[in-house]
This record gives sequence, structure tokens and C-alpha cells, in this order.
Amino acid sequence: MDLKSALKSAIEAKKKDYNPQAALEKEIEHFKKNYTDIKDKKSAVDQQSYARIPKFYYKLPKKDEILAQKLREEARDIFLKKKSKELLDNNELQAFWALLIKYQSSNVSPNSSFSGEETISYKEYQQILPKKDEILAQKLREEARDIFLKKKSKELLDNNELQAFWALLIKYQSSNVSPNSSFSGEETISYKEYQQIVNKAGPKYKKYLTPAVFAKLLQTSSHSTGRISTTSLFTYVMRKSWLEQTWIGLSLYDVTGHGYLREADLESYITFLIPTLPQLDGLENSFHNFYVCTVVRTFFFFLDPLRTGRVRIKDVVTCSFLDDLTELREGELTNDMLKANWFSAPSTLHVYGQYLNLDRDHNGMLSKRELAEYGTGTLTSVFLDRVFQECLTYKGEMDYKTYLDFVLALENRHEPQSLHYLFKILDINGVGYLDSFSLRYFLREIQEQMRVHEQDQVSFEDIKDGLFDMIKPADPTKITLQDLLNSGQGEVFVSILIDLNGFWAYERRAASPETVDS
Repeated sequence: MDLKSALKSAIEAKKKDYNPQAALEKEIEHFKKNYTDIKDKKSAVDQQSYARIPKFYYKLPKKDEILAQKLREEARDIFLKKKSKELLDNNELQAFWALLIKYQSSNVSPNSSFSGEETISYKEYQQILPKKDEILAQKLREEARDIFLKKKSKELLDNNELQAFWALLIKYQSSNVSPNSSFSGEETISYKEYQQIVNKAGPKYKKYLTPAVFAKLLQTSSHSTGRISTTSLFTYVMRKSWLEQTWIGLSLYDVTGHGYLREADLESYITFLIPTLPQLDGLENSFHNFYVCTVVRTFFFFLDPLRTGRVRIKDVVTCSFLDDLTELREGELTNDMLKANWFSAPSTLHVYGQYLNLDRDHNGMLSKRELAEYGTGTLTSVFLDRVFQECLTYKGEMDYKTYLDFVLALENRHEPQSLHYLFKILDINGVGYLDSFSLRYFLREIQEQMRVHEQDQVSFEDIKDGLFDMIKPADPTKITLQDLLNSGQGEVFVSILIDLNGFWAYERRAASPETVDS
């Protein structure tokens, strides 16, 4: 008999002797024996696969097994209550947050300059944002953030504490400055006096009054006697405290907690800020939305040139725009100061008034024909065509937000962000550089306008050579955005290509040496 036949015979013989009930009992007995052996062994505790095995496998009771059903329900309730005790309550969560605060504070150098953001490394903790549908987790995160920011705000110096600090500076500068010194009228303190002030001021001031701060102020001091100006020190402390206060105020609107503000977040912050600015008291409520739009678009134009849809709180705090907003808190400002401040009521009303004047059909949008009247009306039509091709429009017309970007770019052509905006429009092929073909595309209309106005014609090759000589690009056949930024002549270059007046101004400057020589 071959092997195959022998196996078949053995299987058939076993089938005849097979008893399903006996096999089940044997299987259960075998499982119980192995499970008990594993459970009794200490080494089994460390075996994760065995630790996950439930202690019992329950069969669901039948409908008529009332006692078994009740027993199962009670067992389930006991299990769930036990599990609920394993969850963290509000007090435990607050204690955990306090522990995080403790460790992040103890690991940050006391001499470090304020960065506006407490951090932990990935190794210390991997931060995972709750999903949109995790409402409870989002609320918990917001509560934790609010607790943290309130704690931080209590560490700031208020007006009374700043006045007390100024009085302390006055006391030490008065009592320690020699009347025979050749000092030129600005009160100063030495490092020894600085240390005495630190000890007298109290713990709340210590993060502002570190040895590094004295050294930095000493480097910028005009005195060679090892003393620093008390006014400079007070200004530094007041400025730093204000920056921290502003950072906390902005962080309250940071939904994700990652140190960024979206456009809607910044709009909420500016809306909250308006009532605190006396210089805006005369603004009508109906104009508030347009004012907020003007301010927010300015921040995003300069702080988010790549159009990511968010700006860093750190950049908002350190940029000069906040100084312009803070200036509006002062009770009296001259007309010149108000005109120079982009965020003042006269400035924003002027920009919005220009928009309304350009809107001839009063539909709230600007067509290309209407935008052509902007400024002196000398922007070329090919440039305006490219503006409407590259910028966000609605059915071929421009809204107020897009108009603000346009105005900011043209009014600040010397700024890198404006050059970035304008270069994208000039780059008709989208290749990241301007070549001879690109220049000819924009200069053709300039030359045509010169013929219309009976001006002396200049050949394209001469203009092109002049532009390349002006920019001095790394590649002599193409001009990149970086070339414009490096040359320092980006404003002139752009004006020549897009504005007839800009081209004439360049030609007059180019011809002036010849005029002088003659």
C-alpha cells in the first residue's frame, strides 16, 4: 500500500471514531490547562500577547435566562465604573498642565531673550492636534491654553509696576551719580547699581534685568565709563513687557496653538483692538469692516508674501506695523503724523475713497478699464492685463481685498514683498526669470506711447542693455527676482516696465549728464 492510500485509510478510521461533544470537552480542558499554567507563571506577566487574553469568554445569555442577564449587566456596570475611575478629571488635568509649565520653565535658560513661545521637543512630547469632530478634545485644549496664557499674563508688569520701577531707577541714578562728573545730561547707572536695582525690584523683574541685558545696553551706549542710560533701560523693560502682552493677546486668537494666525483670527483681533484706539473714535461703525480689512491685508501682504494663508505671531509682534497701531492710542497726533501712519483713519479713508472713485458703475468691484484710472492713469494696459490674469478676480473684476494688495505693491515698490508680487506679474512665462522676450513684451507699449506723444524714440536694444547694466544679473541673459533684490534697483526697474511716467523719469535721469555736459 502506498503512502497516499495509507493516509486516506487513517483519516476514514478517525472519522468513524470522532465524537463532536467529546472533542469540544477535550478542547476546553486543554485551553483551561494551558491558560492556568500561563497565568500562574510570573514570566507570563511580561508577555504582552498573553496579557491581552481576557480572563473569561462569556456566552451571551438567552432571553429566558433572566438571572444570567442581570448578572451580566451588573458585571458590565462594575467594569465601566472601574474604567471611568481611570480617566483624568479636571483637577488632574490642571495638575498635569502645571507640571508641563514647571518643566518647560525649568529647562529654559533664564538669560534667554523673550521668544514669545514656550516649546518642548518631540522627544519630550509629541503634540497631536485634535480632529475637527473631537469636540471635547478641542475644548480641553482651549481651556488648557487659556490657563497657560492667563498664567503668563500675571507675570507681566502692569502700569503701576512700571511706574514703581521708574521711581527705583530715579532713586539710584540720583544718589549714585557724581555731581562733578562730565556727564552730558543723560542719567546713567553702573553695573553695581544695576545689581542693587535687581535685588530691590523683586522676582517679577528678574527676567527683564539679566546681566546679558546690561551688556547689550552697554554695547549700544555712547558712554565709555561702563554705565548705561536709565532711560534706555526703562524703555527696554517697558518695550519687552509690551511685546509679551501683545503676544499673549494675539495668542488668544490662535486656534491651533501653533503660533500662527489665519486671516479670520487676525480680523477678530483687530476688531477687538479698535475700541482701544482713541484716534479711531471718529470712524463710523459702517466703515469698521473696511478698516479691519485694510489692516489685515497689510499684515498679510508683508508677512505672508507666499500666500500661505497664515502669519506667525512672532512676525506680527516684531514688525513695525504694531507700532503704527499703538501710536493711535495717543490722544493728540499732528496731521503729518496721521498722514504718515498707514493705519490712521485719514489714511484708510483715503484708500477706500480712491476705490469708490474708481468704481464708476458702483457695483462694488473694479474692472480693468476702471483700474486703468488708478494714480495718474499711466500704467500700461499690458501690465493691467497681467494683473487681472494673475490676481484673484470675480467674473473679471477686482474686489477691495485684491485692490489693497495692488495698492500696497505699487506704493511700496522698494520692498521685497512688493517686488515679489510685481515680478510674478512680469514673469509672463512663469519660468522664474525675465529674458529679452519678456522685456520686449512690456516695453512695446511704452515705445508706442512715446510715438503717440512725439517723444524721441529709443531702440529696444538700448533699453534692454541699460536694464541689464542696472541690475547686473548673475546670468547675463536673464533677470531673476533675486537679481532685482541684490541690485537695489528693483523699484526703478519695475517702474520702467509698467508705468509710462516711470520710464520717462528714467530717461530724464539717463539724459541729465549729457545735458550738464552740453
